[in-house]
Amino acid sequence: MSATPAIPASFDELLSRRRSVRGFLPEPISQSTVADLLISARTAPSGANLQPGEFHVLTGSALASLTGKLDEAMTDHQPMVSEYSYFPDPMPARLKERQRAAGYALYDALGIAKRDVKARREQFRRNYQFFNAPVGIVVSIQRDMGKGCFMDLGMALMAFFLAAQSRGLATSGIGALANHADVVHDALDLDPSQMVVCGIALGKPDPTQPVNQCRTTREPLENYAWFKGFEE
Repeated sequence: MSATPAIPASFDELLSRRRSVRGFLPEPISQSTVADLLISARTAPSGANLQPGEFHVLTGSALASLTGKLDEAMTDHQPMVSEYSYFPDPMPARLKERQRAAGYALYDALGIAKRDVKARREQFRRNYQFFNAPVGIVVSIQRDMGKGCFMDLGMALMAFFLAAQSRGLATSGIGALANHADVVHDALDLDPSQMVVCGIALGKPDPTQPVNQCRTTREPLENYAWFKGFEE
């Protein structure tokens, strides 16, 4: 396995190196480091400067308590309580292909056969363990915020991911956390006005873990961008 990559020298390199990391070293991350990342993330633009979203940062026993309760919910086959619709329903065929390709890339990196349902479920379950990262963050938003505020929060999340990457840290967004929002609400005693949006795993990447060799592709420019009025 390759060593942990050096901190990128340019913004384009920073973007190209960012990955969803699912294997972390156990080294702790200080509160001041996470605070700096969140301050950087909050510089993201937002409509009317509303700055939507809150970040509940957990480590040590606090994180272990949450992951333990999520593990109990999974073991007891507790029904999922989705806070919002993440994917289109039904999923269009062209998008289903991308979803499957991303899943296959992950399972291939782990050596999990396509028909090994048990192993695939166990890997998915690791979402609720924050992939054993030393820091887990629960991201929430006021329920009465408009749809545009989700876009604004998304920009803040990307800013957080890149700020972490620039410091040699790694992240993974965990949308699956919203599937057990009721468990998260109870564990963190969140105000009922807060909607659980996602989780974030944060830590130093472990280059020895095969899962971190997973790579997904991006659509070519001509498939999503159209230019008019430019002179060649």
